[in-house]
Amino acid sequence: MFITLEGPDGSGKSTQIGPLADFLRQHGYPVLTTREPGGTSISDQVRTVLLNRMDNQTMHPRTEILLFLAARAQLVEEVIRPRLAAGEIVLSDRYADSTLAYQGYGHEVDCDLLRLLLEFATGRLWPDLTILLDVDVETGLRRKLSGGEWNRLDAYAVAFHQRVRQGYYVLAQRDPQRWVTLDANRPFEQVQADLRCIITARLEEFRQQA
Repeated sequence: MFITLEGPDGSGKSTQIGPLADFLRQHGYPVLTTREPGGTSISDQVRTVLLNRMDNQTMHPRTEILLFLAARAQLVEEVIRPRLAAGEIVLSDRYADSTLAYQGYGHEVDCDLLRLLLEFATGRLWPDLTILLDVDVETGLRRKLSGGEWNRLDAYAVAFHQRVRQGYYVLAQRDPQRWVTLDANRPFEQVQADLRCIITARLEEFRQQA
């Protein structure tokens, strides 16, 4: 089963995914966690260019899109597909929907074109379940700043991040079978408990269908 956590910056994806994976392992599930961009040697190098190099502020949105796609293509073929084929659960901190939310709605790039590019980059691999951790923009950015994990995309204007958040709403509404939305403004423990309930219920559905 391929499960992704999505959401605006500072929504808690990176904080939640580790304890969530540990919980699933304790219940006997083989779990791999990964993140985007990153997850392979090549993808991590692309991550440095995309996020960690704060002097890359002049990067054009098309360049940004292609770099994200390149990192994702490598991750899918080198890591995600083999682990799914081996019967494991793959938990990813972001995936293709981030491109639609950030580059599509945030940068206002044609989402239909982006979907075609995403189909190519992922080999048409989409998650079985996507959980949107929703947080208001000001709270999310404040969390990122206080946590010292500021990256190049966080420096975009607040209006950009507002469009990203609205974009996530649109994506979730268009595919309610795949998406579940959680209020991530709440304390960590409450969000983690909901994540565990949602995923274990979906895993049980998959088991019954097998």
